[in-house]
Amino acid sequence: MIVLTIDQRDSRHNPDRVEVLVARLNADFPVLRAFERTAGDELQGVMDDGVAAVRLLLEVARSARWSVGLGVGSVKSPLPQQTRAGSGEAFEAARDAVERAKHAPASVAVSGRGGEAERLEAELQLVAEVNGRRTEASWAAGLLIDQGLSQHEAALRLGITQQAVSSRLATGLWLPCRQLAEQAGVALARYNTQFGEGE
Repeated sequence: MIVLTIDQRDSRHNPDRVEVLVARLNADFPVLRAFERTAGDELQGVMDDGVAAVRLLLEVARSARWSVGLGVGSVKSPLPQQTRAGSGEAFEAARDAVERAKHAPASVAVSGRGGEAERLEAELQLVAEVNGRRTEASWAAGLLIDQGLSQHEAALRLGITQQAVSSRLATGLWLPCRQLAEQAGVALARYNTQFGEGE
């Protein structure tokens, strides 16, 4: 199973954003157990879709408002309906990950058995770091490409030349980062199949 624990950064000096994020994540992503507030300015959810979990992690990390910990492992069976009541190594790994994420590149960390978690962490930290440094212009071009538009169509939509779109994508390392994120999602899905519900 995949457990994500997300902690709001610098919550003492910012408004509480937990409930808004909880609602958005539960509406936009396929969750096995819904995201919910677990304590203070922290939320947690359970997923079994590695590709979706990577998309969620990168989307949340982009705002730079959250520390995101992703844990992979078994969970105690039966998995309770409420996320906060769950237990097992995936929950423990997510706790370790979110604590490390508070001091990690891009505030992202991955924990789990074996070297696969370390490799996934390095890949996701790299993509999240690049995402955080992109200009809004690069994001605008990249999001249109991700929606299936050609560079020519994106240029028309943005009112710029196709060469400008190509430049924004290249400067933002959009295509290699998208490819790396997609492969990380596939790898996480494969890694997750090693675990299930335990005793």
